[in-house]
Amino acid sequence: MTSATLGALLGGTVAIGLVMVVGRLLASRRPSLESRVAPYIRDVPTVSLAWLPVEPSDRASSAFAALVGPSLRRAADRLERILGGRESVRRRLERAGSPLTVEQFRLSQVVWGVAGFGVGVLLGLLGPARAPGRALPWLLLCVGFAMAAILARDSLLSRRVKAREEQILAEFPAVADLLALAVAAGEGPVAALDRVVSSCRGALPDELAVVLAESRTGVPVATALDSMAGRSGLAVVARFTEGFAVAIERGTPLVDVLTAQSADVREAAKRGLIEMGARKEIAMMVPVVFLIMPVTLLFAFFPGVVGLNLLAP
Repeated sequence: MTSATLGALLGGTVAIGLVMVVGRLLASRRPSLESRVAPYIRDVPTVSLAWLPVEPSDRASSAFAALVGPSLRRAADRLERILGGRESVRRRLERAGSPLTVEQFRLSQVVWGVAGFGVGVLLGLLGPARAPGRALPWLLLCVGFAMAAILARDSLLSRRVKAREEQILAEFPAVADLLALAVAAGEGPVAALDRVVSSCRGALPDELAVVLAESRTGVPVATALDSMAGRSGLAVVARFTEGFAVAIERGTPLVDVLTAQSADVREAAKRGLIEMGARKEIAMMVPVVFLIMPVTLLFAFFPGVVGLNLLAP
């Protein structure tokens, strides 16, 4: 590393540190209107979060988080205003079973974007951006890295939603059979839910655990089941919750409904597997044509070629 590159790196580090310190000082000197008015309003039960005391800590990470956190939160707010889609993000977080809020997800996107920008800067310092006239184009490329990282975080959430839905569909037949057995043994619908939740682990039992927790706080079981159907976004779960709610409210037989639903899900899984195999028929022929067949031909013709070479004068 040349002296010019080292000097530029040190100067950039000092400049970023000064900008962060000055920004933090300016932010701390400008309390919001809510923070100034809240102490004088008698019907406000809590004070503003800007004036809550911070627990002391001797860890360096705590100081770094206290210094960088406000800047990241402001960047997350700006990202939310630019991208929008708050309701869509909230729905996907619920369907993925994530404990994050929309604000926390936007904050994670900002962190991913900063990491992508830093990776681009490091790659540029290794050589591509050190040539004359390439610093500005590489800086724009680093911004592209940051945007790609932000979009990758959103794509990761979508993939988690899809994976959780597939897990729920895979677990549904077993959970429905267990509920049918519990109801057939004489237990009530709510007691059967409690037994399945206490004995099973997975995405669908976790959703049923949320239903039980809501019912124990005073929410009607039918309403909690409707909320579960809205969170999942799956037709099979919607039919399951509708049948369960009707069984609880009207006393209709539940065993036959659960057995039929589990059989339908198994048949749908079989059809999906057959359709996937039909779509990937060409892809499945690739190892046969390019791996198995050449080895078979080699084993078939190689002894004959060797024999001809031995017999030939």
